Amino acid sequence: MPAFTWSQSIAAGATFDPLDNWQYRYAPYRALMELFHRATAAGIVVTVTTGSDTVQEESPVTAGGTAGQIPSRLNVEPVTDKVDAGDLLKVRYRNTTAGALTVDGQIAITGI
Repeated sequence: MPAFTWSQSIAAGATFDPLDNWQYRYAPYRALMELFHRATAAGIVVTVTTGSDTVQEESPVTAGGTAGQIPSRLNVEPVTDKVDAGDLLKVRYRNTTAGALTVDGQIAITGI
Protein backbone atom coordinates (compact mmCIF):
# COMPACT_ATOMS: atom_id res chain seq x y z
CA MET A 1 0.00 0.00 0.00
CA PRO A 2 1.90 3.08 -1.20
CA ALA A 3 1.39 6.15 0.98
CA PHE A 4 2.71 9.70 0.98
CA THR A 5 2.45 12.53 3.52
CA TRP A 6 3.14 16.26 3.28
CA SER A 7 3.19 19.47 5.30
CA GLN A 8 3.62 22.54 3.11
CA SER A 9 3.32 26.29 3.59
CA ILE A 10 1.57 27.85 0.60
CA ALA A 11 2.23 31.52 -0.10
CA ALA A 12 -0.60 33.98 -0.73
CA GLY A 13 -2.17 33.30 -4.12
CA ALA A 14 0.13 30.33 -4.81
CA THR A 15 -0.71 26.74 -5.74
CA PHE A 16 0.77 23.42 -4.63
CA ASP A 17 0.46 19.87 -6.00
CA PRO A 18 2.04 17.50 -3.46
CA LEU A 19 2.02 14.55 -5.88
CA ASP A 20 4.13 16.27 -8.58
CA ASN A 21 7.19 14.11 -7.91
CA TRP A 22 5.60 11.11 -6.17
CA GLN A 23 6.64 7.73 -7.58
CA TYR A 24 3.00 6.58 -7.62
CA ARG A 25 1.52 9.71 -9.25
CA TYR A 26 0.28 7.27 -11.90
CA ALA A 27 -1.60 4.48 -10.12
CA PRO A 28 0.40 1.24 -10.54
CA TYR A 29 -2.72 -0.95 -10.35
CA ARG A 30 -6.48 -0.79 -9.79
CA ALA A 31 -6.85 0.65 -6.30
CA LEU A 32 -8.80 2.59 -3.73
CA MET A 33 -7.36 6.07 -3.22
CA GLU A 34 -7.86 7.74 0.16
CA LEU A 35 -6.84 11.36 0.70
CA PHE A 36 -6.82 13.12 4.08
CA HIS A 37 -5.99 16.81 4.36
CA ARG A 38 -6.40 19.80 6.66
CA ALA A 39 -5.24 23.43 6.62
CA THR A 40 -4.07 25.63 9.49
CA ALA A 41 -6.78 28.24 8.71
CA ALA A 42 -9.62 28.89 6.29
CA GLY A 43 -8.63 30.00 2.80
CA ILE A 44 -7.12 26.91 1.16
CA VAL A 45 -9.17 25.31 -1.64
CA VAL A 46 -8.48 21.97 -3.34
CA THR A 47 -9.26 20.22 -6.61
CA VAL A 48 -8.82 16.43 -6.77
CA THR A 49 -8.74 14.46 -10.04
CA THR A 50 -8.03 10.83 -10.85
CA GLY A 51 -7.59 9.95 -14.49
CA SER A 52 -10.33 11.80 -16.38
CA ASP A 53 -12.60 12.05 -13.30
CA THR A 54 -12.91 15.18 -11.18
CA VAL A 55 -13.38 13.65 -7.74
CA GLN A 56 -13.68 17.00 -5.95
CA GLU A 57 -14.16 20.33 -7.69
CA GLU A 58 -12.47 23.34 -6.12
CA SER A 59 -13.71 23.22 -2.53
CA PRO A 60 -12.54 24.54 0.86
CA VAL A 61 -10.14 22.38 2.85
CA THR A 62 -11.12 21.76 6.47
CA ALA A 63 -9.37 24.30 8.68
CA GLY A 64 -8.13 24.20 12.25
CA GLY A 65 -5.12 21.95 12.04
CA THR A 66 -1.68 22.49 13.51
CA ALA A 67 1.17 22.75 11.02
CA GLY A 68 3.15 19.53 10.90
CA GLN A 69 0.42 17.29 12.34
CA ILE A 70 -0.66 14.85 9.64
CA PRO A 71 -4.44 14.27 9.68
CA SER A 72 -5.92 10.78 9.95
CA ARG A 73 -9.31 9.15 9.48
CA LEU A 74 -9.99 9.75 13.19
CA ASN A 75 -10.33 13.51 12.70
CA VAL A 76 -10.82 14.16 8.96
CA GLU A 77 -13.29 12.68 6.47
CA PRO A 78 -11.28 11.17 3.57
CA VAL A 79 -11.75 11.92 -0.11
CA THR A 80 -11.96 8.48 -1.76
CA ASP A 81 -12.15 7.11 -5.29
CA LYS A 82 -11.48 3.88 -7.14
CA VAL A 83 -8.66 4.35 -9.63
CA ASP A 84 -7.53 2.24 -12.57
CA ALA A 85 -3.95 1.30 -13.37
CA GLY A 86 -2.24 4.23 -15.08
CA ASP A 87 -4.64 6.91 -13.81
CA LEU A 88 -2.96 10.23 -13.02
CA LEU A 89 -3.60 11.26 -9.41
CA LYS A 90 -3.67 15.02 -8.98
CA VAL A 91 -4.28 17.10 -5.86
CA ARG A 92 -4.05 20.86 -6.42
CA TYR A 93 -4.25 23.30 -3.50
CA ARG A 94 -4.71 27.05 -3.96
CA ASN A 95 -4.29 29.69 -1.26
CA THR A 96 -7.03 32.33 -1.64
CA THR A 97 -5.84 34.53 1.24
CA ALA A 98 -3.36 37.38 1.55
CA GLY A 99 -1.01 35.41 3.81
CA ALA A 100 0.80 32.07 3.87
CA LEU A 101 -1.12 29.04 5.16
CA THR A 102 0.01 25.46 5.78
CA VAL A 103 -1.73 22.36 4.45
CA ASP A 104 -1.01 18.90 5.88
CA GLY A 105 -2.10 15.78 4.08
CA GLN A 106 -1.73 12.10 3.42
CA ILE A 107 -2.67 9.89 0.49
CA ALA A 108 -2.78 6.10 0.36
CA ILE A 109 -3.61 3.73 -2.47
CA THR A 110 -4.70 0.19 -1.66
CA GLY A 111 -5.02 -2.50 -4.33
CA ILE A 112 -8.49 -3.89 -4.95
